[in-house]
Amino acid sequence: MNLHEYQGKELLASYGVAIQRGRLAQTVEEAVEAYEALKAETGTQYCVVKAQIHAGGRGKGGGVKLAKNMDDLKHHAGNILGMMLRTPQTPGGMDGPGKLVRKVLIAEDSYAPDFDACKEYYVSILTDREKKRNVIIYSTEKVE
Repeated sequence: MNLHEYQGKELLASYGVAIQRGRLAQTVEEAVEAYEALKAETGTQYCVVKAQIHAGGRGKGGGVKLAKNMDDLKHHAGNILGMMLRTPQTPGGMDGPGKLVRKVLIAEDSYAPDFDACKEYYVSILTDREKKRNVIIYSTEKVE
């Protein structure tokens, strides 16, 4: 099953899980509308522009950018939409053809007042084809 980040967040939210708020955009104009709506909801000018492709490592390939104001938002959304994003998980890796970005998630900036107290967890659900069942992998350490 391939879910974009925005689809996974919609699914989690439908079960009452608190998520990073965001809005999907397919054009720079839609990104501006999403930004304005988030700014009104959150009271901050900061947001994150996130490419929506089926691959991890989007930030490493330039597909995740922090926008501190409207000019940043337009710049980043304009650069990310339509780009061929290359990540370690796209076909051919960083040297391959990449994947075309058609959608971006304009997401609220998540601010942690005590960042050192925060913990990161990495979870993946994979299919064990031989046993015909799902395997859940959980770690407190990032594996490259």
